[in-house]
Amino acid sequence: MGEISYSIGEGPAARVSLSLPEGTAAAIRERVGKREFSAFIAAAVERELRGQILDDYLADYERRKGPISEQAQERTRQIFDEVFAEEDRWPTAS
Repeated sequence: MGEISYSIGEGPAARVSLSLPEGTAAAIRERVGKREFSAFIAAAVERELRGQILDDYLADYERRKGPISEQAQERTRQIFDEVFAEEDRWPTAS
């Protein structure tokens, strides 16, 4: 059987180990509680990955077409958010 490929935010949970500064971990527990700790971390990582995908796209566009105004960058972010919210999925990180 072939290996299943999941997009960001999809698939079964995978147990991973990570290290955080104690102050950061304490702040997360204080904000969301012990039971929601993993969900909070997952959401933060997903936001970061999505931001990096968008940044990669914008950098590639600028290499090909030239500088993009701040206004155009913000509009691009809005379009990305709308398109991927409609499809309810983001591409896999490459």
